[in-house]
Amino acid sequence: MKPLTDTQAVLFDLDGTFADTAPDLAYALNATLNYFNRPSLSLERIRPAVSHGGAALIRLGFGMEPDDPGFEERRQYLLQVYLDNICRHTRLFEGMEQVLNTLAAHRIPWGIVTNKPAWLTDPLMAALPMPHNSECIVSGDTCERNKPHPEPILHACALLDAAPARTLYVGDAERDLVAGRAAGNTTVCALFGYIQPQDQPDRWPADHYINQAADLLALMGLDG
Repeated sequence: MKPLTDTQAVLFDLDGTFADTAPDLAYALNATLNYFNRPSLSLERIRPAVSHGGAALIRLGFGMEPDDPGFEERRQYLLQVYLDNICRHTRLFEGMEQVLNTLAAHRIPWGIVTNKPAWLTDPLMAALPMPHNSECIVSGDTCERNKPHPEPILHACALLDAAPARTLYVGDAERDLVAGRAAGNTTVCALFGYIQPQDQPDRWPADHYINQAADLLALMGLDG
């Protein structure tokens, strides 16, 4: 495999790709379950649903759908608990610090493109311990449309002054790779992320697959 040595920029999904946010989102869900007199769930049960947002967590914890009475009350409660505990246990995935240091050494800009709303993304990114700050952050409400539409990724490429065809987009959900492919990026599936048992990542529009964050450096020819 020829290394992607002409890469101009790297973009990451946030939850399940860049940072392991599952512990804090699990805390928020369990606090919500307890408040509404429901039993807690294990982190292992919650973890695969984390990438799909607050609605997916309420669906998992309460067996409710968005149109059900009380659904939105529970979702709002969960989001407030999460905001109040945004970075208690969230950390970069193993190897991501090495990735960021290497990108900085090679002057390759990087950014975040997430469906998480800015009012959650911004405080998390500000609190998250990391060796270098991102050159751009595109949240779920930054653009008119979010992933799987390519608009937020194209917006991030413009902010970084990077050609989409020479930009990597790394994500752990099908919508990430659909958006990246539609934007003309080279798409990379993070198999270490929040992939659900029923998912079939081998059928997603990924150009490459990585088992750990540091594998990205080998893919780019930067591991030596």
